[in-house]
Amino acid sequence: MARRAVGGTGVKGARRPEVRLPVLEPYGGGELEPDGDYDGLDLREADFTGQDGSGARFMDCALTGCALDETRLRHARVLDSVFTGVRGVGTDLAEATLRDVELTDARLGGPQLHGAVLERVLIRGGKIDYLNLRTARLRDVVFEGCVLVEPDFGGARLERVEFVDCALKGADFHAATLTDVDLRGAASLEISGGLDRLSGAVISTAQLLDLAPVLAAQWGIRVEG
Repeated sequence: MARRAVGGTGVKGARRPEVRLPVLEPYGGGELEPDGDYDGLDLREADFTGQDGSGARFMDCALTGCALDETRLRHARVLDSVFTGVRGVGTDLAEATLRDVELTDARLGGPQLHGAVLERVLIRGGKIDYLNLRTARLRDVVFEGCVLVEPDFGGARLERVEFVDCALKGADFHAATLTDVDLRGAASLEISGGLDRLSGAVISTAQLLDLAPVLAAQWGIRVEG
C-alpha cells in the first residue's frame, strides 16, 4: 500500500493491517506450550492464566474473549491475527513480534512489550493501563479510540505511528525516537516525560496550548499575569 501524507503536512501516514483470516479450526484446548505452533485456529473464551507460551508462533489466528493474566509469551510471534476482547494483568510479550495484527477492545493492565517489534498493528478501543513499550520498535502502528494510561515509550523507536480519537494519559517518551508520529487526532494528550523527544511528531495548535505549562516548567520559564 502506498504511503500517504496526513493532512497535507508531509507526515507519512501509517499503513494499517489488512488481516484476512482463512476458515479457522476450533482450538482443541489444553495449555499453551513454549515454542508451540498455532496456525489457523479459533481460540475462543480460553483461559490462559499463568501459562507459558514463550517463543510460540500464532499465524492466522483469532483470539476472542481470552484471559491472559500473567500469561508468558516472551519472544512469541503473532502474525496475521486478530485479538478481540482479550483481558489480563501482567501479560508478558517482551521481545515479541506482532506483524499484521488487530487488537480490539482489549482490557489489559501492565502488559510487558519492552523490546517488542510491532509492524502494521491496529489497536482499537478498550483500555490499556501501564503499557510497557520501552525500547520497542513500532512501525505503521495505529492507536484508535482506546485509552492508554501511563504508557511508557522510553527508548522506543516510533515510525509512522498515529493516535486517533484515543486518550493518552501520562505518556512517557523519554529517550524515544519519533519519525512521522501524528498526535493531532488524540482526544486528550498528557505527556509526563520526554517532551524534548517530540521532534519528528506533529501536534495541533490546541495541543500545543495544553502542553504550554509543562513546556514552560521544563524550560524554567515563569509565567505570570
